[in-house]
Amino acid sequence: MDAKQILALYDQDRKEVEIFDMQREESSHIVRHISSDGSGLIIYSSLNSANVEKVIREQVSHFEDKACDLTWIVYQHDTPANLKDRLLAHGFEAQEPEATLFLDLNHIPQGLLQPVRHDVRRIDDPDNVDDVLTIRQRVWQGSSGRQRRQLAKRLVDAPHSLCLYVAYVDGKPASTAQVSFYPQRPFASLVRAATLPGYRGRGLFTALVTILVQETRQRGIRFLDTDASAMSRPILEKLGFQPLTWAHPCTRRLKHASPSG
Repeated sequence: MDAKQILALYDQDRKEVEIFDMQREESSHIVRHISSDGSGLIIYSSLNSANVEKVIREQVSHFEDKACDLTWIVYQHDTPANLKDRLLAHGFEAQEPEATLFLDLNHIPQGLLQPVRHDVRRIDDPDNVDDVLTIRQRVWQGSSGRQRRQLAKRLVDAPHSLCLYVAYVDGKPASTAQVSFYPQRPFASLVRAATLPGYRGRGLFTALVTILVQETRQRGIRFLDTDASAMSRPILEKLGFQPLTWAHPCTRRLKHASPSG
């Protein structure tokens, strides 16, 4: 299977995928996912110059009415070619682009099949998610309350939908990563990888990827994809991941109304 065929399979996957705890809504032009708080995520669109403005206005109006944020991920090969610029003209803000990489799990480099020597532990108990969230919060400076509830809920309601690991140094949580699985889909996604600054360069991320690749392969999944930052991309490509496309997240933020209005 060549790169063009894999990209077509990836496009079909993002069109049909169902995301845990999000409501999937499909029209003839887009697929959007709605979270429990009403915020939206669009990861697939099929637009042209004749309908793009109408569809964007419809999405903006929908989420404005609900006072909820909307993130629209534009992939490099999405149409029309100026889709990102059109979103920016409608009040979206561009985030840092990420390289979408993939690994064919039928052809794994030998290095990813070796035992891991680091202290890496699977997190499958909701009571133990604080080690994950401590790392994420310190790296991304976000609030952990909502994340804690979501992650705990997922571990209870759909533990088969993710593999979640933490790497420890001297018994302290230092790095974390997760693979998300989707029902009957050929792709699983490596997401939410983070390492505390003081522990970088020790091979923790590589150890986590190795374990997650091995477990994903054991489940019979064909491909593992990830959106890589400038920091993680060289490591992932050294491990055998290959470039597929570019992802350009664009977010339109709205302040949620307070109870007093």
